Amino acid sequence: MANMGIGELARQTGLSVKTVRYYADLGLVPLAGRTTAGYRLFDAESAVRLELIRTLRELGLDLGTIRRVLAQEVGVAEVAALHADALDTQIRTLRLRRAVLRAVARRGGTALEVERMHRMAHQSAEERRRIIHEFLDGVFGGLDGDPEIERMMRSSTPELPQDPAPAQVEAWLELAELVRDPDFRRRIREMAEHSASERAAGRPPLDGDAGRAIGAKARAAIEAGIAPDSAAAEPVLREIVALAGLERSRLLAALRSGTDARAERYWRLLATINGWPAWPDQVPAFEWVIAGLEAEERRGA
Repeated sequence: MANMGIGELARQTGLSVKTVRYYADLGLVPLAGRTTAGYRLFDAESAVRLELIRTLRELGLDLGTIRRVLAQEVGVAEVAALHADALDTQIRTLRLRRAVLRAVARRGGTALEVERMHRMAHQSAEERRRIIHEFLDGVFGGLDGDPEIERMMRSSTPELPQDPAPAQVEAWLELAELVRDPDFRRRIREMAEHSASERAAGRPPLDGDAGRAIGAKARAAIEAGIAPDSAAAEPVLREIVALAGLERSRLLAALRSGTDARAERYWRLLATINGWPAWPDQVPAFEWVIAGLEAEERRGA
């Protein structure tokens, strides 16, 4: 390729004359010589160098790094690996921002709420665990409750992955708001206090397997269209009391204390954040049992 002026080089590379001149002034583009009038001349090597510079700039490299690459002070592979890592971080950040914006679009809210949600989305794993443990300290502090329940709750912390799905980010935002809600905190504290009083009285809690069996029985009754206060519910309720292994009054008290849609939502959100299997929907079944037992109580059964 014959030597060419700056205008021709700009046309061949698709860059502006101003950009080519700037790179040449920085010494990034080699000159092939000068005309008798002193104008710069370029050749095929200049064009190849410009193409490389443009590619590296499009990949996000600054001019100082490009100068080092061109001078072979650092390898292209090394620079590419570093910038690939940086792009991974940028992509994760953009995904987090997208999830926050989608949550804002659905919920609405003020500019301050948007900023708060943005901060929560970018919290570290340690910060997320601290928020949950501070909530649990308020729930269990000073109580001699069921140690197994406390152990399970303290070991079940939100573990948002490095590249979370939008649903996981939104679940964390909702969970962080939920555990700061004074009414929710009061309600969960009441559950822990009930457990502690039962433990102090030497009364065992409702067994988890029994609870699941009760839920299954009640769901079957709901699907069969059986009203909890009907005569058809009475044999189902007798089976449920037998499954619980508790007196009717104790079973009713346990279900009244432990049945709360927000508490179940807490576990559903944790399951979404941590990628666990979907948390079972037990509240409607337990509410059916509560309604049935209360109806029997009113009838003096």
